[in-house]
Amino acid sequence: MQQSSLPRHIGFILDGNRRWAKDNSLPKFVGHKKGYDNLKTIAQECFDLGIEVVSAYIFSTENWDRELEEVNYLMELVLKVFTADLKELNDKGIKIVVSGNYERLDDKIIKAIEGATKQTAANTKGTINLCFNYGGQVEIADAVKKIVKKGIAVDDISVALIRENLYHPELPPVDYIVRTSGEQRLSNFLLWDSAYAELEFVPIYWPDFDKQELVKVLASYTKRLRRFGK
Repeated sequence: MQQSSLPRHIGFILDGNRRWAKDNSLPKFVGHKKGYDNLKTIAQECFDLGIEVVSAYIFSTENWDRELEEVNYLMELVLKVFTADLKELNDKGIKIVVSGNYERLDDKIIKAIEGATKQTAANTKGTINLCFNYGGQVEIADAVKKIVKKGIAVDDISVALIRENLYHPELPPVDYIVRTSGEQRLSNFLLWDSAYAELEFVPIYWPDFDKQELVKVLASYTKRLRRFGK
């Protein structure tokens, strides 16, 4: 058994932006903008504490089923990360990686993703993994497709091989997943790499998840014994 220190890799399921807006009698787009701003704040707090990787579930493969106006707004917010916010992130030494595939994405978003990831590739002050157009089951299926295309024999397929073909096998497995809003499920988030992740479900909405709440969940993590099946 292993006493936990701070996680190397923390994942956030950013839930409750729309409900936060509704409870505050605001348009849901304001909730998404508030959640977007909060992600930048919380990610930087994590890096300042020494956490190496922050994964954020910002748009799932299932989110395409939302109203077109909302989807378009979310696409514009994501584009802002890779364009208008890029200099700030680069100046802070933050590396950007994106987990997900390019299906259904506009060419300008694909171009912006590729530019941002290339420009920040050498940064070492923290890695933000944006899970965008992402689904855990799709990631595993895409890994299997890569293995099949390589012509690898069935007997040579292993757990390690599958992991090597995930979107970002260079990142450490996720140690801790925090979901806001009170919902208690993973919703297809980092399914392979969360095999031994500790889970935390907090009742507040993501826009209200501040530094104090972050400190509380990290304190909870450090008190846990990670058994890894032992």
